[in-house]
Amino acid sequence: MKGYKRTMSAKPIVAFAALLMSAQPASAAPPQLAPEAEREIVVPDGTTFAPAAADEDAALNRFVAYTMALAKRDYDAAYAMLRLSFQASNPRLEWEMNQRKRPQLWADGRIRILRLSWYPDPAGQPPGLYAAFDFRGDRDDGTMDCGYVVVHRAPPAAAFTIVRVDASEVPPDLMEDGVPKVDVLRQLPCWLGKGIATAF
Repeated sequence: MKGYKRTMSAKPIVAFAALLMSAQPASAAPPQLAPEAEREIVVPDGTTFAPAAADEDAALNRFVAYTMALAKRDYDAAYAMLRLSFQASNPRLEWEMNQRKRPQLWADGRIRILRLSWYPDPAGQPPGLYAAFDFRGDRDDGTMDCGYVVVHRAPPAAAFTIVRVDASEVPPDLMEDGVPKVDVLRQLPCWLGKGIATAF
């Protein structure tokens, strides 16, 4: 895969979390796929693919539903959106405990989708259509979240499910002029692209 060498691992890994806080979590607006967001299609040489509008709508709706469920700390709803193989690799109680280890991700950030990448039938993965959403989230305290969420649809009529998530939190002291410091940026699972300096 392009960019920061995101790979479609056969064993999905979740590397982000959200903590169930005693206070009611702040309401976050559903992320939108702005016209300015970059789009790419990753296919083998000599192959062509063009996602239909319905494909984009369905993939986006799954991404939005998942991120909003986490923002609301609705772990039951979020877990139900994971692909069955993802659930098998991440038992329910263990998965939820991982969500509770990091208190701020998805809490009150304004999520911007920076890039949507399509991967039809990638090699070494269960067949189907994959879409990866690279995002950036910004909070009032200057903290930034960034990462990606990958969704997958097997048969064309099936619903998209979550198959991989990776996100990192960058505190204000590691930011400089709204951008992670260079030595920090190299360690993030983030493709920021236009998201470094552009407010869509």
